[in-house]
Amino acid sequence: MELVDLYDENRIPLGRTAQRYSRREKGTYRLIVHICIFDRKNRLLIQRRAKEKRLWSEKWDLSAAGGVSAGETTRAAAQREVGEELGLSLDLTGVRALCTVNFATGFDDYFVIRREVDLSALRLQREEVSDVRWATRKEVLSMVRRGEFINYPESFLGYLFDSAASEK
Repeated sequence: MELVDLYDENRIPLGRTAQRYSRREKGTYRLIVHICIFDRKNRLLIQRRAKEKRLWSEKWDLSAAGGVSAGETTRAAAQREVGEELGLSLDLTGVRALCTVNFATGFDDYFVIRREVDLSALRLQREEVSDVRWATRKEVLSMVRRGEFINYPESFLGYLFDSAASEK
């Protein structure tokens, strides 16, 4: 039973927890994270979600993502999720989320980093991730249009790529 902290609409902690997938009372929200790893060629490390995943099974997605556990910061959750899903150790000390996207039941912090990663050295969590690869902006947008990638708005994906490029 995974617990998550609950927040109000202003992201102020309510001092309460709930089960991750439980139905929550109106006006309570939780935190999730996405991690976008770009290489020096401004390609995005993408993962293919496992067939067994409840949501977006077999769709391509950003590098890693997941829920923030009770008592955990979004930075710590981002590090944990990359470790769990990809077997990659990340130190995000001093790294702030690029942006926060509000969604119906919470807040989603997006971390964008630049890192050279040897894909053959990754240890994929097979119940979560079936494959990984590097993809250019053009490739990702084409995959979205073909329905192979989670349907993020193209303008938002462009923002992620542009933000990574400005970090060179």
